[in-house]
Amino acid sequence: MGRTDRSSKMIPAPRERIYSALLDPVALQTWLPPDGMRGHVLEFDARPGGAFRMELTYLDGSKGKSSEHSDVTEATFIELRPDERIVQSVVFDSDDPAFSGAMTMTWSLLSAREGTLVEVRADDVPSGISPQDHAAGLTSSLNNLAEYLAARHHPG
Repeated sequence: MGRTDRSSKMIPAPRERIYSALLDPVALQTWLPPDGMRGHVLEFDARPGGAFRMELTYLDGSKGKSSEHSDVTEATFIELRPDERIVQSVVFDSDDPAFSGAMTMTWSLLSAREGTLVEVRADDVPSGISPQDHAAGLTSSLNNLAEYLAARHHPG
């Protein structure tokens, strides 16, 4: 425990739209799963102390952390600062001690001339998640978020 992983992306959208996509269960299951996975939100309660559960299924048949081909996570909302930051405590549903413990995910939205800089920081990453896989997953999710927002652009 104790490892921190980070990723960021400049997204040409206002902070309000990005914040909404971070708290919309339909949006989350669309953009959060990294490439090669499909997501399904099982529960969703967006308030401090509330949580969401999501099942991520490997499309290539890879072994999952929670079942044969899937990972189930529960993210408890620690802080919701509208249009600025979301802090979550994320736990994997797994019997493997390499995936135990709570990982803190902080999503920060910073205004920029080009749009919004989205920074995601993962603290106390479980040792079972390799730094390379996590970096690729975080980058993929941020790219998916940008694509999701671009596809749903509503000017004005």
